[in-house]
Formats: sequence, structure tokens, C-alpha cells
Amino acid sequence: MSEENAKLVGPDFAEGVPIADLAEGGMILGQVAGEAMLLARNGGALFAIGAECTHYHGPLAEGVLVADTVRCPWHHACFSLRSGEALRAPALDPVTCWRVEQHEGTIYVREKLEPAGRPARTAAQAGPGSIVIIGGGAAGNAAAEMLRREGYAGPVTMLSADNARPYDRPNLSKDYLAGNAPEEWIPLRPPEFFAERGIELKLGARAMAIDTKAREVRLADGSRHHYGALLLATGATPVRLDIPGGDLPHIHYLRTFADSRALIAAATAARRAVVIGASFIGLEVAASLRARGLAVHVVAPEARPMENVLGQEVGDLVRKVHEEHGVAFHLGTTPASFDRSGVTLRSGEQLDADFVVVGIGVRPETALAEQAGITVDRGVPVDAYLETSIPGIWAAGDIARWPDRLTGEQIRVEHWVVAERQGQTAARNMLGARERFDAVPFFWTQQHGLQLSYVGHAAKWDRVEIDGSLAAKDCMVTYRQDSRKLAVLTIARDRDSLAAEIELEKMIAAGT
Repeated sequence: MSEENAKLVGPDFAEGVPIADLAEGGMILGQVAGEAMLLARNGGALFAIGAECTHYHGPLAEGVLVADTVRCPWHHACFSLRSGEALRAPALDPVTCWRVEQHEGTIYVREKLEPAGRPARTAAQAGPGSIVIIGGGAAGNAAAEMLRREGYAGPVTMLSADNARPYDRPNLSKDYLAGNAPEEWIPLRPPEFFAERGIELKLGARAMAIDTKAREVRLADGSRHHYGALLLATGATPVRLDIPGGDLPHIHYLRTFADSRALIAAATAARRAVVIGASFIGLEVAASLRARGLAVHVVAPEARPMENVLGQEVGDLVRKVHEEHGVAFHLGTTPASFDRSGVTLRSGEQLDADFVVVGIGVRPETALAEQAGITVDRGVPVDAYLETSIPGIWAAGDIARWPDRLTGEQIRVEHWVVAERQGQTAARNMLGARERFDAVPFFWTQQHGLQLSYVGHAAKWDRVEIDGSLAAKDCMVTYRQDSRKLAVLTIARDRDSLAAEIELEKMIAAGT
């Protein structure tokens, strides 16, 4: 359990615990041979699995049991109690399982179990002759891994325009930028991972065209890659400011690992920074730069940070937290120009800055899809199974607009967990699963120690309900439209966040 081994708590399951101590649908945190373990009971069956989520080491004992699964309270990963398999991103690795036996009213945990693995696919289940994935981000990587987990034995090629292998993008604006996470934490997998699983990962490989008749992808270097099935996971690119001085070298954008490294290098020798945009990315950058001791000013056109996404009340809290940590806001205005010493605002105010970070949103990378004749409309519209207008080509991640059964609308969501889960669903569907993508969107943001967790999707709402206290940073905020619950934000209420996710899932399943 990593460094937490020194903090093992609970009974030693090797010595046994009375079955009366474990209620149906309950969990007990304990240990065996120096490893933290979760003992669970569901449907009369007993399970013993590792106590930590394999994503960010979240405490599964504080999560929720749903049938024969357990969900992590931090970022909503989901694990099978029977096999330990990571069923839903953001966790990609399984947890360990142990054999459990019951004798005369006492539960004992014995030896570790070997991972069961998936049965080999038959000829009828073999899937397409080859699969090409365009994009090496959250969706592309999750899809490639899922193809192998599902037993697909054909060639898998991941074409990434990035020069770095798949990495933990959310961390780029959070702990890594703040100096709290070392660089070795950022790659999702070691270099040998892809070769060991027969995934051909080509970095710096920019796709230029798709020939849908020949089923080929042409790269900028002239090479061609044939596909039996194709996944578009091209992601998004930052919206750039076209104003005087916008091309100066100290104007930064944050999207890639290289971008975050460049920001860290700039921050090391700087005292003052200006952030353009009070979005999630902008505010996370502001918090991280303050953690490094820089003076930070945030410029944005809205009246409150994140008001359009989270509402007035939460926006006011976010601003207050930032100001308590020394961030200065300049709202209701935008930059007019940049120069080497700072920013001139349209209000006439001038802000000194050693460097500037622009975080005003992203645009989906749809040019490749459009060139191929795939329908494009504010992204790439897909059906319930994430297939595009051209059969045999799927889309996932920031570019995909899918039919959301909760709102009844076609939506596109730019969040890491959504992208990974779409990649996983698309992978299974490329192998013939016909699995609807009905996952409830989830995201989290961390700013100055304030963590906001959000489930659902509310592009608009007519009522906001607050249970608890925003001022005390302990609350649940519900967003409704025509009395229908669409989304829930929580602060310091992880189990309430999971409960909201489960409720929204039931609403989708019931078609209500």
C-alpha cells in the first residue's frame, strides 16, 4: 500500500473476524501480512481486495459498494470485487484479490489469487484484422489498453502527434505544475509497457488524411497505415488569442507535457504572472503558480470565476478562496495587447508580468474527420455506440458529441475521465460489443486545497439547491432544469458524490 503501510489499521484477517461483524453490503478495512485490505460482503458472498484505488491511492473503504463492485470516493474508479479488475477509468490497473474462507462463523483471508485474465477470443470473436487509433491522449490510450484486456490479438497501432508517451494530463496544471509531483509520476506507463502488450506506439506521428475507401491513414512523413477499424481520438487544441503581442515567446498555453515543463521553467526565474481566463485550467494554473510563490493576476470577461459552469454561489466561493491565497482578479475585461513587460487590458489597466498563461478554452480537432467526409458539427457526432457517420470509424474523447439520455441532447464534454471511459467503450464496440455509452460525466478540480467534484452535465439550469455550507466548504450543490436533476457538485462529501452518480445512472437506465 505504498507509504501507507506504516499506517495499517483494522483487524488482521489472517487471524479471522466474526462474520457477524460484516453486514450484508458492508465493508471492513483491515490487513494481512502487512498489506491493507478491504473485506466486503455482497449477496452472501465474501470478497477480499486491496484497499487502495490504483489511480491516486484513494481509500476504497470510504467508497460505495454497488452490486459486486466497489467505487473509489475520490475520482469514481470502479473495481470488481470478484476479480479486482479496474472496470472503469480513471483507474487502469486491477487491485489484488485474496482467497476468503468461512469456518464456524469466522471469516479468514488466505493466500493471494492469481489474476484470472480473459478467455481467449474465438475465431468468430476475433474482431477486425487491425485497429488504428489516432491520438495518444486519454481516450486513445484507454482504448489501446482495453483492446488487449479484452483479448484482441490483432495489430494495434496508436498514432500520437505528441512526442511524449501517454501521460496524466490533469496533473499538468495541478500538483506537477505546483511542484508537488515529480516528473516520473506523469507518464501513465513505462516505456516497455506498450511493446510488451504488442501495441505499436508511434510518437510525433501526425495524421494528415484518412482514405475511407482504402481504409488507410496517411501520416505527414508519407507513411500509410491500413486499418480494419479506426478510432479518432484527436482531442482538442487551445484557443489562441489573436491580439498584438500574442506571438511573443513569454505567452504560454497549457495542453501538453512539454507546455507544462516550459511553464515550470518560466516560473523558476519569474516573480509575476498573469493568467488569461478564469476557467478550470486557468484557475488551476493560478493556484499552482501561487504555490510556487509567484504574484498572480487573473483576467477574465465574466463577473465570477466559472459562473457559467457552476453558478454564482460556487463562483463566489472559488473567487474568495483564490483571493485568500493572494490571487488578484480583474473581471469583466479582456486583454487588448501583450508586450514584453506585461498586459494591457481593454479597461485601460496595465499589469506587469514576467510571463502570461492563456487558458480561454479549447477547440476539438476535427479537421481530419472533416477531410475524411465524416459528419462534423461542433465536434464529431457519434451514435450511442460512439460510431461516426462512416461505419467502421469510431470517435472518443474531446471531439466526440454523443446522445446523452439524461438530458436528451447531443453533448460534448472535455473531461479526462469521460475521455478514458469513452475510449474503453469504443474499444469494446470495435470488437463487436454494441455497448451504449451511458456513463455519467465526472470531473474534479483542485485549487488551493479546495477540491470540487462534479457529476452529470448541466449546460443550463433554472434552480440551484445547496445542502450544507459553501462557506464551510462542506456541501452538495444540485443543478436542476424543469425540476429534473442534471448535475451535482460536492465539496468534502465524496460519498454524496458517488450517491449522486449512482442516482443519475438509475435515471438513465429507467429513461426518466
